[in-house]
Amino acid sequence: MDLIGKAALVTGGASGIGAAAVRRLAAAGAVVAVADQDEAGARSLAEEVGGLALPGDVTQHDTMAMSIDVAEDTFGRLNIVLLNAGVTAGQSGVEDLDLARYRRIMGVNVDHVVFGLTSAVPALRRAGGGHIVATASLAGLVPMPGDALYTLTKHAVVGYVRSVAPTLAPEGIRVNAVCPGFADTPLIANAKAQFGDFPLLSADDVAGAIEGILERGGPGECWFVQPGREPAPYGFRGVPGPKGGIAPPLVDWEDH
Repeated sequence: MDLIGKAALVTGGASGIGAAAVRRLAAAGAVVAVADQDEAGARSLAEEVGGLALPGDVTQHDTMAMSIDVAEDTFGRLNIVLLNAGVTAGQSGVEDLDLARYRRIMGVNVDHVVFGLTSAVPALRRAGGGHIVATASLAGLVPMPGDALYTLTKHAVVGYVRSVAPTLAPEGIRVNAVCPGFADTPLIANAKAQFGDFPLLSADDVAGAIEGILERGGPGECWFVQPGREPAPYGFRGVPGPKGGIAPPLVDWEDH
């Protein structure tokens, strides 16, 4: 992947999948803005890759708009935006509902993607086109029993990506989602012991899939990522939208 002369912004970029993606983008030649609520982590990684730290709360529209503006002003352009920040619900959403936690997961997993995309589009237009990739999940393709609220947010991201992609594709702006299974990142740190011998993706596995999307993904494609399988666009059978890909049996959540 050759990104010399390109500029990127990654939300949730201080750790996990975001940090792995930052390092890959920088290694390919891009200058990268690391956006994260963890100010110290964002500054440390930005210093490591010679990029820009953008601390702030991605659930706030003004924060996302300002981050995009600062990145574009600093780099002189913006070509790639990875909307990667995400959290889990911490509740079933069936028999219990903590309203503050519900608002939090909706803010991070859904609002930030909408705010990020709408803020990024004008900058990508000024660059003559570019790429937006949102981190969804296998839970955006198939239901995940036991975590209905997380599934809700990731289905929303997949639907949003597939809906906006045809609108922006004629302008040279490609929008995609990456849909990984369980990955060994801080997001599952508190529950990792429950996985036992179940194979987990590494953060770099997912970053590699993002690299594949940037290189050869088609507009609106949502790529699944699972251990031991080549990342590929998921095929949505019998529904309108981006074509191609396959609809393989994905992980059986109920077994894990």
